[in-house]
Amino acid sequence: MIMSYHRRTFIKHVTTAAALVPFRGFLSAGDPVPVKERFPIRFFSKPLDGYEPLFMVETLAMAGIEGLDVTVRPGGRIEPERVADDLPEVVGIGNRFSIRTAMMVTAITGVEDPYAREVLAVASNQGISHYRMGYMDYDYQLGIWETLASIKERFARLAVLNQELGIQAGYQNHAGTRVGAPAWDIWELIRELPPEWMSNQFDVRHAAVEGASAWTLSMRLLSNHIGSLAIKDYNWEVLQGKLRDTYVPLGEGLVDFDQYFRLLGELKIEAPITLHIEYPLLEKEEEGLTLLQKQRIMVPKIRKDLDFIRSYLAKYQLV
Repeated sequence: MIMSYHRRTFIKHVTTAAALVPFRGFLSAGDPVPVKERFPIRFFSKPLDGYEPLFMVETLAMAGIEGLDVTVRPGGRIEPERVADDLPEVVGIGNRFSIRTAMMVTAITGVEDPYAREVLAVASNQGISHYRMGYMDYDYQLGIWETLASIKERFARLAVLNQELGIQAGYQNHAGTRVGAPAWDIWELIRELPPEWMSNQFDVRHAAVEGASAWTLSMRLLSNHIGSLAIKDYNWEVLQGKLRDTYVPLGEGLVDFDQYFRLLGELKIEAPITLHIEYPLLEKEEEGLTLLQKQRIMVPKIRKDLDFIRSYLAKYQLV
């Protein structure tokens, strides 16, 4: 359900909100703008998709976010069939607050997908340079290797479209049993394709879940084909006798971020970062609060994870 939010409501209470969390420099003139960032940080819009774009963007602006990784997929912030109308609107609202919409998350896995060409064409025209692809499953009757061979052809055709439109795809390594859980299958799928058009979105959290120590090998293997970086953290818990991985704020889990950021420098990886917050921004008892009250809770949590990333980029001289 999309929640009603009006700019005058925000302005009316801005003094109260600012007392809690300082606004970033978009409200000030004369801030220096870097020509090129090695690791521009975007925000994966999923936890804010249920809110109107203005509320989402203002919340991110208050937290210090400077870029957006917006969902353009069924059930996302933007439905694919609405991309021509809704994506320019989100981009425009973001621009008003110096938040660049430079990335998106899609369900696209091939040129055959409904709306694939339209979504990519509109996105490229709006200045989006990177998109995450949808997930794919193995066909166990066909076979693991045979499935990869079929997908490889599909990816090759998509790479041609990406080149035509000037936009880079990234297939995420994601824990589980889908294609991309083991990084080796992603390597097989993209190793012969130009990385500027078909790449891996390297997710350190999911790589670590699948290989507590071996994730570094996955990162080394894919390093020349990493087009973007998804950052989040995790812990393990036992629920009803079963082990499962859970999401936690950055630095509160098991990802070895010292090793991760050290490897970014060693492997000379430079790519946009998408900050994923998949732990709850609000507790259940907070769901009934007003939008301003919710904003006061969300902003410090987002800012904390953002500052965590920036501190590690500085620590390893990656800025």
